[in-house]
Amino acid sequence: MKRVYLATFLTCLAILGAFLCLFRILNITGGREHLTVGFIYDNDESTPYTYNFSLASDAIAKKYGERVEILACSNVLDEEMEEPLRELAESGCDIIFFNGYSELVRELAPEYPDIQFCQTSYMDMSDQTVPANYHTFKGEAYQGRYVSGIAAGMKIKEMISEGIITPDQACIGFVAAYPTSEVISGYTAFLLGARSVVPSTTMHVRYTQTWSSYPQEKSAAQQLIEEGCVIISQHTDTIGPAIACEEASDTRSVYFVGYNQSMSEVAPGSSLVTARICWDSYVLAAVDAVMKNRSIESNLTGSIHGNDVSAGFENGWVELEDLNLQVAAPGTEKAMNNAIDMFKRGYSDTVFKGNFIGVDPDDPTDTIDLRNGYIENERTSYPLFHYILTDIITIDDTDT
Repeated sequence: MKRVYLATFLTCLAILGAFLCLFRILNITGGREHLTVGFIYDNDESTPYTYNFSLASDAIAKKYGERVEILACSNVLDEEMEEPLRELAESGCDIIFFNGYSELVRELAPEYPDIQFCQTSYMDMSDQTVPANYHTFKGEAYQGRYVSGIAAGMKIKEMISEGIITPDQACIGFVAAYPTSEVISGYTAFLLGARSVVPSTTMHVRYTQTWSSYPQEKSAAQQLIEEGCVIISQHTDTIGPAIACEEASDTRSVYFVGYNQSMSEVAPGSSLVTARICWDSYVLAAVDAVMKNRSIESNLTGSIHGNDVSAGFENGWVELEDLNLQVAAPGTEKAMNNAIDMFKRGYSDTVFKGNFIGVDPDDPTDTIDLRNGYIENERTSYPLFHYILTDIITIDDTDT
C-alpha cells in the first residue's frame, strides 16, 4: 500500500514539475505583464499629420489599458531629437515610436539595445545597414492618394456634365511642402487617379517650403483657386487649404480632398473625402511583439525588407474616410471601392503607368517612361517616385 502512495506522490510531483516548467516557458515566451511605450511627435495634435499618428497611441491605450504606460513628447524638431529620446529611454520605455525624420534615432539606438526604436521611414532603407533594434515603417500612401483622386475625378466629371467647366478646365491644385519623392509620389498618384476618370485632368503644384504654416498653405491654395483649379488637395500639415476651399465655395465651385485628417468639420460644404495612413496596424503589432518577446517583423504582414515594412489597403494600413455624400458625385463610393478591391487583389502596378514621360526636377537627364510602368514601394517603405510628368503637371512659382 505504501508503494502505491509513494508512486502516486511521485506522479503528482512530476505533474506539478511539468506544470511549473510549462508556466515558466509561457511566462518567458508568452509575454510581459507591463510595457512602457514612448511617442515622440514632430508637432502636436492640432496638426493633421501628428493627430493622425497619435491615434495609434489611443489604440494602444484602448487595447491594453493599465498593462501599458504611455509617455509622449510633442513639438520635437528633428535637430532637437536627442534630449527627448534619451529622456524617454532612461524613463524605462520598452519601445519608442517617432513620426519625425531625424537620423539621430538610428544613430542613438545602439546605445539602448534593450529598447525597440520604430520610426516612420524618411529615406530609401533598402541599402542601409541598421541596428537590430531600429525599425522603419510606412503605409503605402500612393494607394490612398490614387483612390481619393478617383473621387476627385468623379466630381470633375459631374462638373463637366453639368456645364460648370469644360474638359480643358479640369484642373487640380496641390499644396505641397517640399519636392521630396514622398510628396511627388503622392500628388502624382492623386492626379493619375483623377485622370482614370477624366483623361483631360491636369495639375498645378505650389510648394510652401515648410511642412506646417497655416498662412502659407492657405495662401497657396487661394492662388491655385484663382488660377482656376476646381479641386484642391495637400501634403502639408495644417487646415489652411481646406479653409481656403470652404471660403471660396461661396462664390465658385471648388472642392477639397484631405490627407491625414478629415476636414468635414472645418470644410463641410467643400470637403469630398480624406485619405490617411492608418498607423494603428503597425504600432499595435509592434507593441504586441515586444509584449510577447517576439521580433517585430515576425509579427507583421506586408512588404517586409529586413527591419523595414510597408503595406496598403490589403492589410489595413491605408484608409479612405468621411466620403461626403452631400458633395460627392453619384457613383463615387462604388468607383472607390472597385479601386480598393483592385489594390487588395495585388494590382498595384496599374497606378504609375501610362503614356507619360517623367523628369527628375533636380536632374533633367534622369527620366522615366511610364509606358513601361513603375511599382512604388517595391523594395522600401519610403516612396521613391520622384519624377514630374511635365505634360500634365505644372510647378507654379511660390510667392506665398
